Amino acid sequence: MSDFVETKSKFFLPKGVIYLDGNSLGPLPISAQKRVEHTLNNEWGEMIVTGWNKAGWMEQPNKVGNRIARLVGAAENTITVGDTLTIKVFQALASAVKHQRNRKILLTDSSNFPSDIYAAQGLVNMMGPDYALNIVPTDKLIENINENVAAIFFTEVDYKTGRRYETQNILTAAKKSGALVILDLAHSAGAIDTNLTELDVDLAVGCTYKYLNGGPGSPAFTYVNPKLINSLDPCLSGWLGHEKPFDFSLQYNPAVGIDRMRIGTPPVIGLAALEASLDIWDKVNISDVRRASIDLTEQFIKGVERYCPMLSLITPRNPKNRGSQVSFSFQNGYAAMQACIEHGLIGDFRAPDVMRFGFTPLFIDADDVERAIAILARIMSRELWQDPKFQKRKKVT
Repeated sequence: MSDFVETKSKFFLPKGVIYLDGNSLGPLPISAQKRVEHTLNNEWGEMIVTGWNKAGWMEQPNKVGNRIARLVGAAENTITVGDTLTIKVFQALASAVKHQRNRKILLTDSSNFPSDIYAAQGLVNMMGPDYALNIVPTDKLIENINENVAAIFFTEVDYKTGRRYETQNILTAAKKSGALVILDLAHSAGAIDTNLTELDVDLAVGCTYKYLNGGPGSPAFTYVNPKLINSLDPCLSGWLGHEKPFDFSLQYNPAVGIDRMRIGTPPVIGLAALEASLDIWDKVNISDVRRASIDLTEQFIKGVERYCPMLSLITPRNPKNRGSQVSFSFQNGYAAMQACIEHGLIGDFRAPDVMRFGFTPLFIDADDVERAIAILARIMSRELWQDPKFQKRKKVT
């Protein structure tokens, strides 16, 4: 049984703040400072370039990948970590298109995270007029799968509404037509009980700065089904994806296994901070996390709907159909969220009118939820959001 009282004590949480934005950026693990200092002083400082061998920097991406694998139901040596999520998305899309040869369509839905769509648009534009990106309504995704589709890609949990997709149904339809499926796990890893092995997913990507608490800009990860990996051309052919990078051959020959999906130099300092968070994750069971998050979101929805009737729930009411966040629409949502933040309740806003709250059992408990409801109720009932200082848009919402 996971001990969430213990895990909460492992995070630096600012005094007087209820943090319901771990679905955007996880808080700082207390041990991360010492872990990063060790990497800076004892490894980079003392070892300098020999740290690649002595400190095992070169092996870090796959070792960290194996620790993440446990949280997303992946087999060992099927995940590697490094680079940004957009780079990982582009690599996965390009690799899928090349693997599918004569199939020219990438298929996604209009609720997908825009950054993923931008990466696909860039790829299609680069490949020429024979290729196309088909963006359809979410509920029309399956009916648009056909023999011309190379790959379907979508974010398993909708970033705006928190809706959890019926991934198995999409996968079943895709396999019947021969299309590949690429899952974006940005709002899944560390939040829900995804099992990539049971789903038999082809490829997946994800970030580590949200529920996995790796810190701002922490590296992303790539998963490839072991049945597919050795026939997949990584397309974005990085030096560290070469079978023998230190032979410095002018001919690219991909490595065997997940190593072929490695691209650039490992972000050693970022990986060190992520490892500190994964030390906490090693002590919990993702099924316990999922059960606790359902309890917290149910509590929040019930309280907000009781005390804040002006807010409209857009997250699925059935907990099986949502991730670990709750979203409400409100015409003045941006100003209301700024008022929340000033009063010690941190969530975030997504255009045009969505107030978004994330629930992370590792550091959020039922008492926090009750306090959050009380703050939100006071702001909404007194219309504190009408203060002009809350109307001015900041760069990051």
